[in-house]
Amino acid sequence: MTEHGLTASRVSFGYHKSHKLTPAKTDLVVDDVTAVIPRGGIVGILGPNGSGKTTLLRLLAGLQRPWNGDVRLDGVPLRSLGRNAVARRVAVVPQETQLAFDYTVLEIATMGRYPHLDTFEVEGPSDLVIAQEALRATGTLALESRPFNTLSGGEKQRVVIASALAQLSGRTETSSPPTDVLLLDEPTASLDLAYQLEIRSILLELNRSRGLTIAVSTHDLNLAAGLCRDLILLHRGRVLATGPVQSILNASLIRQLYDVDVDITINPRTRNLTVVPVARMNPPNAL
Repeated sequence: MTEHGLTASRVSFGYHKSHKLTPAKTDLVVDDVTAVIPRGGIVGILGPNGSGKTTLLRLLAGLQRPWNGDVRLDGVPLRSLGRNAVARRVAVVPQETQLAFDYTVLEIATMGRYPHLDTFEVEGPSDLVIAQEALRATGTLALESRPFNTLSGGEKQRVVIASALAQLSGRTETSSPPTDVLLLDEPTASLDLAYQLEIRSILLELNRSRGLTIAVSTHDLNLAAGLCRDLILLHRGRVLATGPVQSILNASLIRQLYDVDVDITINPRTRNLTVVPVARMNPPNAL
């Protein structure tokens, strides 16, 4: 297993604490999962509802500690790193962002600086510069004075990505820079087609220009085909298959994963795989 990147080695996790020492298989949301997010890679995590995708992202981010196995960043176990040390290198973009107060866009971006600040320390001029650069990278700098809650869904998502970029910025560069990881949970859910394309373009550019390591949990197979280089297929908390997009995104595995028959072709314009659902294999009985 590569030492450069974010890796999970045979991790298991569930939410019934009473069974933590000897969990039953039915208690496990993530069950003996090994996953590799190589440095500089873009990996898609696919699976039906309840397959453990969000939980796996939380384990990779150090937000949950696995019952068994471990998660490592560049070969170092997350459990040996402090919470802020992990947060300076691994940022999460949730599916939804709910705010208690009406913050401005710049304030949201600046919140990403929290792991770089000491207790009771407030953001300084350099933190504001980093936040503004992150907004510029996501095309939202012109919105910096707008209240976050007045934005469209696509604009909000770009601002939250900017906050994550600000979180990952600010270390002194070395000859062998450590891995910076962006984990996104359903980043295009509820977005229209134009914003879906925009988010994909932003992520590709961040990966290209900044070397950002990216993992995306998604139900959108065509987004995964156009964005990711590798895929992890999760089914009932276990890895069904993992590998390059071109070999993993096939009709047989998709049928096993979703119980859906699909047609898969190569788009003549984009040269990406295109997935068209055809029929559910075992439809539920009609009421």
